[in-house]
Amino acid sequence: MPTQEILYDVANRVATITLNRPDRLNAWTAVMEKEVRSAMDEAERDDNVRVIVLTGAGRGFCAGADMSLLSAVVERGSVGHSSPDSGGQPSPRTTSGTDISHRDDIPPDFQRRYSYFPAIGKPVIAAINGPVVGLGLVIALYCDLRLASEAARFSTTFARRGLVAEYGMAWMLPRIVGLANALDLLFSARTIDASEALRLGLVNQVFPPQSFPEKVREYAGELASTVSPRSLRIIKRQVYEAMLGPLSAAFDASVHEMMASFRTEDFKEGVAHFVEKRAPAFTGR
Repeated sequence: MPTQEILYDVANRVATITLNRPDRLNAWTAVMEKEVRSAMDEAERDDNVRVIVLTGAGRGFCAGADMSLLSAVVERGSVGHSSPDSGGQPSPRTTSGTDISHRDDIPPDFQRRYSYFPAIGKPVIAAINGPVVGLGLVIALYCDLRLASEAARFSTTFARRGLVAEYGMAWMLPRIVGLANALDLLFSARTIDASEALRLGLVNQVFPPQSFPEKVREYAGELASTVSPRSLRIIKRQVYEAMLGPLSAAFDASVHEMMASFRTEDFKEGVAHFVEKRAPAFTGR
């Protein structure tokens, strides 16, 4: 897949998407947005991929929107004629791969710009190797899991730029760190380190910088090799859809999905490999 601002690699059933503007701490651009969306689409279509890792090249994950984009907004005095979702950049409906904006099987909430990560049927892990700020943090929040290096630093930054919580962060952040912590991070726009991010629940695990890439590969590899990809797909959908509805709907969906699971190859293999005390060979079917 030819790219300008990302790297894409698949190894051991794990697709790694690397934001590749290290000289700018991987500041986000319209080109990067298009390429990440295309790479996510490709990873979801590829049966050889079971887990997706999103990370940054060099010493940063993503320093937010490229300042040239914000400067252009200041000069114009508005975001121009882009779609309401776009923040002055082209809409993903016109710049990227598979269009999920009219899929009836996906809630509309997860068919918007950046919020499409939860609609991907495979785990998406943010491997936060360094600073993650503003829009970069929005993108990390839409990933399913966040693993961080001790070198990582986090800031919402919006209030210090005269801006507001963008792209649904006001909905997503409280669900991850709680209301009071989310308001603190948004109001103050202060920078926190990886240890505080772990304490707040913003990240799942923290590793030393020297072992960080290896630890991410180990975690992603374990998901890719030891659990059913069908189970991952269904569980992910269950969790995100439950966030949008009542307990009764989640309960009913779980009964339906459990009955369907009993008829799958992966259920049979799940029992067989446990009884036979061997490594699983899940097919995803």
